[in-house]
Amino acid sequence: MPLRDLILRNRSYRRFYEEEPIESEVLRELVDLARFSASGANLQPLRFVISNTTEQTVAIFPHLGWAGYLSDWPGPVAGERPSAYITILCDKEASASPGCDHGIAAQSILLGAAEKGLGGCMIGSIDRKGLRTTWQLPERYDIVLVIALGKPKETVVLEAVGSDGSIKYWRDENGVHHVPKRALDDIIVEV
Repeated sequence: MPLRDLILRNRSYRRFYEEEPIESEVLRELVDLARFSASGANLQPLRFVISNTTEQTVAIFPHLGWAGYLSDWPGPVAGERPSAYITILCDKEASASPGCDHGIAAQSILLGAAEKGLGGCMIGSIDRKGLRTTWQLPERYDIVLVIALGKPKETVVLEAVGSDGSIKYWRDENGVHHVPKRALDDIIVEV
């Protein structure tokens, strides 16, 4: 699949076929893509928690915030929740900060997921203290991002930003998720 098509397929999906499992080996393959991705100064401070059992996914879910622009939507209902998560940590013994490594790694994971017919969503709205307590995570690790993964149960449509200039995503009466994107000429700065 051409890279452009893969990028266009890689949307932020927030509703999934929860009953469709993602095997641990698939999650390991996705983390392996992140492992081979670029790392600032090659410090490689990222560590990953793979979660795909019902017990694990149920424990993670209440610590996540979903779709800030959809203020009347608290997140996916039971049956539409992710069947797996990959949590990205920063090992402070390797580096005090992940820099931009977590964004690079997350994009690599999500492109790999899209290639496999899966979907996902990077989640930065995390109750980090609560999740740390749930996992009894050692202090050397900072929780940076959680990637929700599963077989997508929603349609996401890209469209041009409207005349009002709003970039807020929204859902229509059929549950289709609309994501406004700025025009190419609007984001290129001539100097």
